[in-house]
Amino acid sequence: MPTMKLVLSTSNVMSSGPSLMRRPLYSKSNVELVNGLRANFNLHQNHVSPSAKPGEAYKEWTEQDGDTLYIPHLRPKTLAEPREVYDITAKLFYLPGIPASRRCKHTRDAIDMVLKELGVQTIDLLIVSFPGVTFDADDDGEEELSADEDASANSDESQGLDAQVKSWKVLEDYHSRGIISQLGLSEFSSDRLDKFLPEVSVRPTVDQINVKDCCVVPKSLILYAKEKNIELLTHNDCMDILPCGTTREILSQGDGGAKILASRADAPDSEPGLKGNIEPQWVIKYTAVVKDRGVVENKGYYAVAQLGDSEDGLSSTSKC
Repeated sequence: MPTMKLVLSTSNVMSSGPSLMRRPLYSKSNVELVNGLRANFNLHQNHVSPSAKPGEAYKEWTEQDGDTLYIPHLRPKTLAEPREVYDITAKLFYLPGIPASRRCKHTRDAIDMVLKELGVQTIDLLIVSFPGVTFDADDDGEEELSADEDASANSDESQGLDAQVKSWKVLEDYHSRGIISQLGLSEFSSDRLDKFLPEVSVRPTVDQINVKDCCVVPKSLILYAKEKNIELLTHNDCMDILPCGTTREILSQGDGGAKILASRADAPDSEPGLKGNIEPQWVIKYTAVVKDRGVVENKGYYAVAQLGDSEDGLSSTSKC
């Protein structure tokens, strides 16, 4: 079957009311993403007409444009106040198993969607999360790989330094055009930063790390970041924020599903729902905060997946 692009949106997860930043918003990002998608899909499903045919009800609340299916249909809402009032940040997750060669297009698509969603022309800070890059507070920021581990990392296109630098060049272009003010990385130790910085023109101003042990940041990383003028931030995001099994479950015919996909890729034609393998491509999280009041006015996620067969351009390692 021809490949179809699925664009999943949570819309504004703060729609129940803005939240002060000092209050914990949610737990892990994958929980927030999955719950946000389910809630948004359920909201639209509640308005489906009783006469809708089984397996086609989703057509009433989604929108198809060529080979792209928007779930739900896109209805961007501009921010309530002037742009200068907000601090807008975004975090782009490149997903495991997806070839690094796709990242240039994925990056442009993700940024464009956030700009349109919020009705703005600029983003204050964009952080990127590379697959396979993890930070361990216990290793004091140093990465000591065995020979086998090092060979494995170098052979993986998604984790290699060259692939990371090529992906970064796209962000540098947005920075040079004034669309993104600051760039950031996620999970980079001092050793990783020391290899990365000489290869790029625009240096990251933020390094966001997941510290599990009471926010104890290795002293070596603190000193290195201070020397390079890099701000250290912490996060609670998951590395694999949207596994393919979770994606299929969210869109399936089962209880709580969006009733869009068949229960499995090889389901018989008689079963309702779109057929084929599902492959998540990328996820972007965005937040608009009213600076003077520290209020989160708009927060949401976009996720994109491909539906099709392996011969239609899906990676054999990440489809399901």
